[in-house]
Amino acid sequence: MPATSQPNRRRRSRTYRLLVATASIATVGALAAALPSTASAGEKGKSGKDSRYQDVQLLSFNDLHGNLEPPTGSSGRVTHLHEDGTTTTVDAGGVEYLATHLRQAREGNKYSITAAGGDMVGASPLISGLFHDEPTIEALNKLDLDVTSVGNHEFDEGARELARLQNGGCHPTEGCYTGEGFAGADFPYLAANVLDEKTGKPVLKPYWVWKKKDVKIGFIGVTLEGTPNIVSADGVKGLTFKDEVETINKYAKELQKRGVKSIVALIHEGGFPASSAYNYDCDSPGAGDGVSGPIVDIARNITPQVDALVTGHTHNAYACTIPDPAGNPRTVTSAASFGRLYTDTTLTYDRRTGDIARTAVKSANHVVTRDVAKAPDMTELISKWNTLAAPIGNRAIGYISADIPSTGTESPLGDLIADAQFAYGKELDPETDLALMNPGGIRAPLTYAASGAEGDGVVTYAEGFTVQPFANTVNLQDFTGAQLVQVLKEQVTGVNEAAPKILQISSGLTYTLDLTKTGADRVVTDSIRLDGAPIDLTATYRVATNSFLAGGGDGFTTLGEGGNDLVGADDLTALEQYLLANSSPTSPIAPPAADRITIVR
Repeated sequence: MPATSQPNRRRRSRTYRLLVATASIATVGALAAALPSTASAGEKGKSGKDSRYQDVQLLSFNDLHGNLEPPTGSSGRVTHLHEDGTTTTVDAGGVEYLATHLRQAREGNKYSITAAGGDMVGASPLISGLFHDEPTIEALNKLDLDVTSVGNHEFDEGARELARLQNGGCHPTEGCYTGEGFAGADFPYLAANVLDEKTGKPVLKPYWVWKKKDVKIGFIGVTLEGTPNIVSADGVKGLTFKDEVETINKYAKELQKRGVKSIVALIHEGGFPASSAYNYDCDSPGAGDGVSGPIVDIARNITPQVDALVTGHTHNAYACTIPDPAGNPRTVTSAASFGRLYTDTTLTYDRRTGDIARTAVKSANHVVTRDVAKAPDMTELISKWNTLAAPIGNRAIGYISADIPSTGTESPLGDLIADAQFAYGKELDPETDLALMNPGGIRAPLTYAASGAEGDGVVTYAEGFTVQPFANTVNLQDFTGAQLVQVLKEQVTGVNEAAPKILQISSGLTYTLDLTKTGADRVVTDSIRLDGAPIDLTATYRVATNSFLAGGGDGFTTLGEGGNDLVGADDLTALEQYLLANSSPTSPIAPPAADRITIVR
């Protein structure tokens, strides 16, 4: 049965003052509050009783992905929009700083909840990923996280491993990493729309209720229905993912029947704001559609019984309002990713109705700046796990002459990884013709500047792990030329039509992508060449991919239909071998030109 819980028993005697981060200017998505003048929210009335209205602080973040240490490069910065329209970037993130910011923000707020929107783990840097994300769960416990939804990456290692992260216990094959064992999460993971195929019931709790004195707020957690398209087949085996809206509406009714009328949905699905600045006011006059993408339709169809939506998945920052089915504005937030931001939302609870006074809801994103004191307990935690990881993580696996970016329709790092998998494929089978790499499998850039004890340009195993943390194998399969053309068209059709997923390609394969066209026509078939020759639709080509793509992941169903399979080592091994074979301290690898795909805009 879903649990009704008191606030986390480890902390509720705290008294905190509200910190307004200096980098945060705009209060976004705010609506005018119309509270009775006899007592402001949270004050005592003349009788000494609690006033009718009680402000509840909701602190939230999403898509941490095990980034305990400050993320590097563009992954460790946010964009700040100034009043004159100019922008600057701010270094942000790191759990030592996130802990300090959250603790300061809670000061003075006796009614404070901390929630998250999924992908707390998975695709994590070495310090967490090497230990199956136990370090991140420990850090989240210390952060006093109250509740989170699952994200798609919570299923990277399957439902059993997720259950272990929730309940504790040593890893089934690797055992305990420390003498302390692993206690699991102090907070509930919510998975309302993830069902066991056999039982038809959620694999984890669908909802959870926070309660302090007479104030009750329910939380429903879901992940995106399309999770099976972006997680390996083994990770979601035996699971069914249901529609987000139908699921939230179902449990909102159940909470209402239980007397819980204030409800927040934690949704691991998101949107795309009109500006990349974290403090962009998407509700300002003239802003138009401040946010677009899947979350908009979801928000417009979720029952008005839900008072606010905490979202994620797209790694974007926004604090907007989107009308509910009744036409009333409702707050929808996302705090980017990697612990660079947190959202501070004020929910004004009406004791008379038990509901949130929506006209009083206000929300804003705040930067996790690195100009505050580090939280000592987080520093200790990071030091403990780094000591265990150091013998593996500090090993040099290659050398680069400059930053190798991972962003763009075709990225330099995407080309490098595709070349590495092509070279590895040729070792497995000299008949290998090309390699394809999914952009979502590239989690970070390679940065030239030194960090820790390494020198400039040195690529360590830890950095390589951060780039490719999934432990996918490199697989070889046979495809006809016609199938290969179909694969390229699947980049921009089907589930990828609205948001194309452009595969990174190995040297020798070239084609034109015409973004002025629509659908499959965006891939110019006559332009596809391999080593300068047109693709022969009837010939057989030997293609290297990672196991995620070989299973049809990311909507590339044709890649799941290959023949003559051969499974190799993991993709990080392929990258390491390629870097060691093609770089040295005196002859580092330069960033590839990223000119294999001709893009027409």
